[in-house]
Amino acid sequence: MARKIGSRYTANQILGRGSAGTVWLGEGPDGPVAIKLLREDLASDQELVGRFVQERTALLGLEHPHIVSVRDLVVDGNDLALVMDLVRGTDLRTRLERERRLSPEAAVAIVADVADGLAAAHAAGVVHRDVKPENVLLDMQGPLGPGGAHPALLTDFGVAKLIDSPKRTRATKIIGTPDYLAPEIVEGLPPRAAVDIYALATVLYELLAGFTPFGGGHPGAVLRRHVTETVVPLPGIPDELWQLIVQCLAKAPASRLRASELAARLKEQLPTLAGMPPLDVDEPDADLAEEGVDETPAAPSAPSASGEQVRRGAVPLVPGAKPDSNRDTHTSMRVPGPDELAGGARGTARVPRPAGAPRPGSARHRAVARRRRITLAVAGAVLAAALGIGAWLATSGDDSDTPPGTHTSSTP
Repeated sequence: MARKIGSRYTANQILGRGSAGTVWLGEGPDGPVAIKLLREDLASDQELVGRFVQERTALLGLEHPHIVSVRDLVVDGNDLALVMDLVRGTDLRTRLERERRLSPEAAVAIVADVADGLAAAHAAGVVHRDVKPENVLLDMQGPLGPGGAHPALLTDFGVAKLIDSPKRTRATKIIGTPDYLAPEIVEGLPPRAAVDIYALATVLYELLAGFTPFGGGHPGAVLRRHVTETVVPLPGIPDELWQLIVQCLAKAPASRLRASELAARLKEQLPTLAGMPPLDVDEPDADLAEEGVDETPAAPSAPSASGEQVRRGAVPLVPGAKPDSNRDTHTSMRVPGPDELAGGARGTARVPRPAGAPRPGSARHRAVARRRRITLAVAGAVLAAALGIGAWLATSGDDSDTPPGTHTSSTP
């Protein structure tokens, strides 16, 4: 059912839902638009509405080929909405779920586009704060780039900042999606431009590998890994590209590249990646012993106990909470304490496994180990029997005066 948004826009059809609100296909004075209508409880927050109005100039001023432009911000009664350009295409998460991982050339081309957009935003003093595949749109009507990649545009600018009010987050909450959160956010520091670089490098790793470098398991464990663990190398990619990823995933924000530098360096890598197939690695395991999880071989999407499809990377931050029907965005969770961030003696490093190798702790892994133990036991028994027969033959000899099976000895 169509509904009016302010005096200039009409929302006609729901395109998707997220934690912050609902995205509609709408119509405005200049044609089709996308309208993000924030939740009613957000719209009733006067502090948020005031900040919404304050951010209007900055958001409307963001114009770049790789940014989904905000055309208008509407405050009308209980309606709080961002009116944005309509992009004819899909989001990066949808493509990643379909293909599991992309070719290095396509992955780098997409991330270079997003880095270009971030460079423009950062130059204007705007930090995105929630860079992830769900917030990257692929323009299916645009020209194909390297690796057959469609032009990528970053969307949802300003939403994380609008929602991140002291009343909502205080000192015990953080805003963002666990897999992509920079260590300084986990530690409670204010988000600067470097948090977007960390998140974008995480996206690049995910596009190449099919999984995020620190994701998997309980959200608290994911946050701890961001602070305490070192990213594990991906086999099969050029060393220079890997060093770029490592630098942008540095724990210290000052060690990371700026968005403009990252975009330029990624574009330099494209010729060396032409024709390279997607990587052939399997998703690693979290520390199963520490987290008490008995995992079976995983697929990008697997049914939960209730039969509901659970997407890789869409981890509910509150136990028992159900994910949104479409995309999870700007959720909050408790900040872990110092003891939780310290981690165990073994840590929770997640090492990629060769393709086809069994997952440690899984039923398949235990079956392989059991077969190996049985094989070794049988081989040991056969060897022991063979050695016993050999010893009997060596000591019995051909002495007819010695009863069979009797050991003899000689004296001087």
